[in-house]
Amino acid sequence: MPELPEVETVRLGLNQVTSGQEILGGDVLRPRTIAHPVSAGDFLAGLQGATVAQWHRRGKYLLAELCRPGSSREGSAVSGEPLPDIGTGGWLGVHLRMTGQLLWLDRDTPLQKHTRVRLFFPGNRELRFVDQRTFGQMWLLSGAADPSATISGLGQLGPEPLCAEFSPEYLAKALGHRRRPVKTALLDQSVVAGAGNIYADEALFVAGVRPDALCANLSREQIAKLRDALIEVLQEAIIAGGSTIRNFVSVEGVNGNYAGVARVYGRAGQPCRVCGTPVERLKLAGRSSHFCRQCQK
Repeated sequence: MPELPEVETVRLGLNQVTSGQEILGGDVLRPRTIAHPVSAGDFLAGLQGATVAQWHRRGKYLLAELCRPGSSREGSAVSGEPLPDIGTGGWLGVHLRMTGQLLWLDRDTPLQKHTRVRLFFPGNRELRFVDQRTFGQMWLLSGAADPSATISGLGQLGPEPLCAEFSPEYLAKALGHRRRPVKTALLDQSVVAGAGNIYADEALFVAGVRPDALCANLSREQIAKLRDALIEVLQEAIIAGGSTIRNFVSVEGVNGNYAGVARVYGRAGQPCRVCGTPVERLKLAGRSSHFCRQCQK
């Protein structure tokens, strides 16, 4: 599943190609991809004539702030900060889930096998939602509707790891005395928004903490190091354009480069880049975790 760096890479690309562009129409090839409204026809009718003002990211969700003739914007938030209270032109929400891709293409580009939704823009261009596993979703919210009221997952998200709210004090309180593995806690979107399997493994390695260490046993110093490590690896991954493990590509169809320099993720049996000890893999809550026994205690 695309994690924060991948979704942020898509957001940056979408702002480059669609900001200020009017949505001329579209085509829904798989109606079940549309989570709201119920009717795919209403979804397309509601989008037609709207202009994309700016794309935002909240956790792993993408949200396009829409404008219409006569609507005004009170200001917009940068990625990772709270969204504006209202978007008078409505909102277009997208969650890529496991295999979703948003691709900026010429409209006459042959359709990929798993194309689900097409949105048409000027200049014979389109934004195409391709999703092999079909778990991805799209929402259209009209007027001043609060996105979190309809997209339930938004209201359950913890702070963004790249914002000031994600402080050592916050993380220490969030982990508290919970007797569950710290890796499992980092994957909990109510604890920290956007972190996933790849970057949790990477952050734990940088912090020198084993993924199966219990939250209750971590010192304040370890938690502070973990917070800093998560920020470090997420920023590195954003610069690298994210990680392409299976399906992820940018809006221009470019693979992410972080996977090639990952410290432990996906490197089971290979030598640790620091000490040479073979990287190990274990299962926690059904998810693979990668770590170095020598570097992580």
